[in-house]
Amino acid sequence: MDFIGRSRWALAANALTITRIVLAPALAMMILYRNPWWVSFWFAWLLGFTDFLDGRLARRTTPTRVGAFLDPLADKAVVLLAAFALVGIDRFHWLPVALITVREVAIMVYRSYWGRRGLAIPARTSAKYKTFVQGLAIAAALCPAFDGVLWVAGALLWFAVAFTLYSGFQYAWDGRSALRVTGQR
Repeated sequence: MDFIGRSRWALAANALTITRIVLAPALAMMILYRNPWWVSFWFAWLLGFTDFLDGRLARRTTPTRVGAFLDPLADKAVVLLAAFALVGIDRFHWLPVALITVREVAIMVYRSYWGRRGLAIPARTSAKYKTFVQGLAIAAALCPAFDGVLWVAGALLWFAVAFTLYSGFQYAWDGRSALRVTGQR
């Protein structure tokens, strides 16, 4: 696997990923300072679209180490910073956000641990859906049309928690299976 990539597609995908990381705190600040909700809502969708777009660009070329590391980090930065900001303004309850945070950090540490030992645990399709559902919950919390019905965002957030925990168990199972195949314990 190439480190950063030589093709224009890999470079563009990695640039979008880095942009998402850099802009994640801006989204959180927009939420905390309660700027017009439509602006925050569309900015969050723009960040979500860059995730989709960098994935499309990355599939046009070979995967890069930078992309493999930074893309999940960017997803976590956007989702967790926005979710913490939404907790800070009482649009999300802290418990589902805490459960998502624990899973995200645990899987990041888990994958890093095995990655340093040469065992890659690739992203699962369920993890991609998990990020999408997390984004939907955040979008619902930011959407002015749902101001009077925050239970919709809350329900989507709990659905995201279920997806998040499910995909976390899948990663743990994958790692356990890989260890059996490699003979490491």
